Amino acid sequence: MVNFSDIEAAHDRISSFVHRTPVRTSRRWNEEFGAELFFKCENFQVTGSFKYRGATNAILQLTTSERERGVLTFSSGNHAQALARAGEVHGVAVTVVMPDDAPALKIAATKGYGGEVILYDRDETTRESLGAKLAEERGLTVIPPYDHPWIVAGQGTAVKELIEEVGELDELFVCAGGGGLLSGSSISARALSPHCAVIGVEPDAGDDICRSFRSGVLESVKDPVTIADGARTPSASELTFSIIQEIVNEMLSVPDDWLIMGTKRYAETLKMIVEPTGCLSFAPILGGTRDIRGKRVGIVVTGGNVDLARLAEFWSIG
Repeated sequence: MVNFSDIEAAHDRISSFVHRTPVRTSRRWNEEFGAELFFKCENFQVTGSFKYRGATNAILQLTTSERERGVLTFSSGNHAQALARAGEVHGVAVTVVMPDDAPALKIAATKGYGGEVILYDRDETTRESLGAKLAEERGLTVIPPYDHPWIVAGQGTAVKELIEEVGELDELFVCAGGGGLLSGSSISARALSPHCAVIGVEPDAGDDICRSFRSGVLESVKDPVTIADGARTPSASELTFSIIQEIVNEMLSVPDDWLIMGTKRYAETLKMIVEPTGCLSFAPILGGTRDIRGKRVGIVVTGGNVDLARLAEFWSIG
């Protein structure tokens, strides 16, 4: 289990290496939704997403021998870039197993940060099995994208910063993929804003945590097809789901159309580029299914790594 003291320690450990990202507000949106909205903009984080927090926290806790041998991870993109960059900064070789259908922009960026990229076919193998095989053969330490206490603690620092800056919240909306950010965020929210309701949001096609939340057992969705590539994980982990079960108040899922709408609205109103996965947290509000009138609401914007040509395609059909 991860507790708030782990997040505080992680924050102290990584603060010299990560950005304290801005919290944006919009008078227009406050008036439109009748609430106070606070957007924690992790799209402005190093490597363009919140993932750099957990990756840095993990790299900094390796032993000398682990650093010398190198590390391995598996990711569709943002964790790959984050770990590759953290490894580059701290002199640790990083090998990344990525699906061959991952966004080309994210594959190129991971290579650009010095990561060795090994592509695989989702239909032929799983990233976990291939990663475990490579790690054993090469003697590498595996740093997974969400299933590790160091990762959860690092991701929880974003909401720690948010609440410390703006004060207590009534509701907090967080994107959910494997549950690392959601679980870490919920721990910070419980410690710093005890009455805040934490709501996790997934794409409809990848609603494994929503299903698990309802059934009480860990469920999975095989190869979810969604434009939210950062949320195409088949399931949460025992670690992240146990935290979500204990602390998170509600799980929602949203259609991809609402994510496309979100990318447009962020660009038009806050003048910033947000990837579809990063729009999950705002989507229930934009889609009109969540009444937040009279509330102070935190929204974690997870990343901005999206190919602009692909974004233009979304907008032309959205």
